[in-house]
Amino acid sequence: MPEKLPTIIYQQDGRIARITLNRPDKLNAINEEMPRELRAAVTQANEDDSVHVIVLAGAGRAFCSGYDLELYAESPRPCRGSQEMPWDPMIDFRFMHENTNCFMSLWRSAKPVICKVHGYAVAGGSDIALCSDLIIMAEEAKIGYPPARVWGCPTTAMWIYRLGAERTKRLLLTGDLIDGKEAARIGLVSEAV
Repeated sequence: MPEKLPTIIYQQDGRIARITLNRPDKLNAINEEMPRELRAAVTQANEDDSVHVIVLAGAGRAFCSGYDLELYAESPRPCRGSQEMPWDPMIDFRFMHENTNCFMSLWRSAKPVICKVHGYAVAGGSDIALCSDLIIMAEEAKIGYPPARVWGCPTTAMWIYRLGAERTKRLLLTGDLIDGKEAARIGLVSEAV
């Protein structure tokens, strides 16, 4: 059996802790390990006095394409994140709450977090990116929360924190993706490059 690769790569470059989402073959889709490995990497950076800033990025062609739907939506039941009927909302809540707490470790970090978005930051991937202090996004990159059309609102609530109610409702009720230029223009991200 091949050795399982970490979903997060942590590297220190002088005073910079570089945290990289590392599932490039899946566009860095979120699996069961990624949220906890992300929180561990943020904790490591915060406990290291020589680290002054965290830079968060994604390996390969995208920042993060959200939850791994092949794993969570297409795998035979039962699987982690699924349940038998009748549906129990508390099972979903516990699963998502744990992951959201892991993503929010970026927001609670004592060290500033700069996120670099390229390719896509959609669904749960946008949750991760928006928990950062500053977001630099490629002009042609796309960000959005399409699952709002089916499954409801983002778990971190960072969309409303960054945009206010009206703009957030417009983007989440439609599930539209916007590019880096538009995201910077409306104040969702710090800058588009």
